[in-house]
Amino acid sequence: MTQYSNETGSDQIEKVIRVNRSSKVVKGGRRFSFSALVVVGDAKGQAGLGFGKANEVSEAIRKALEDARKNVNDISTYRTTIPHTVIGKYKGGQVILKPATSGTGIIAGGAVRAVMEAVGIRDILSKSLGSNNSTNVAKAAMSALESLISKEESFKRRGIVLKEFTEPKVQPVEVEDVSRQPEEPASEKVAE
Repeated sequence: MTQYSNETGSDQIEKVIRVNRSSKVVKGGRRFSFSALVVVGDAKGQAGLGFGKANEVSEAIRKALEDARKNVNDISTYRTTIPHTVIGKYKGGQVILKPATSGTGIIAGGAVRAVMEAVGIRDILSKSLGSNNSTNVAKAAMSALESLISKEESFKRRGIVLKEFTEPKVQPVEVEDVSRQPEEPASEKVAE
């Protein structure tokens, strides 16, 4: 992963995941071109991946940023993590994402970490399987995040009223007012 990060004034996090140089052999020698993979997010549940190619690195990154801004999606989050375990696949790459308790941090490497930071997820466990190509891993992570379902949506699909789960199951007990007249002692009640 290329160590480039830019937080613009528009509250967007931009991270370059990969810059690749490719060459073409021509009569006079080699002609180089560059491709860049970038993730853009607002750290509040929105992120997008973008890919750009050009003859200059800066131009490739600029094109990738434009592409990423066009591909921004809403991601379902739950507090600082994700609502449930999910598996994402893209070509040879496979990523498993598991929710983690608060304070765990981002247990992920390279491309997955960049995607999680852009989305705004601070506590997650991940495992990358299959291809270790950062492009495939990043796209697999995004596909996993896009397939997340919020708890509210899950309850709605299953026909469960959310109110049942949010209200306390124990009914509050009414406490008697102690400022009333004191009751007669037990000995006087028996005498009558």
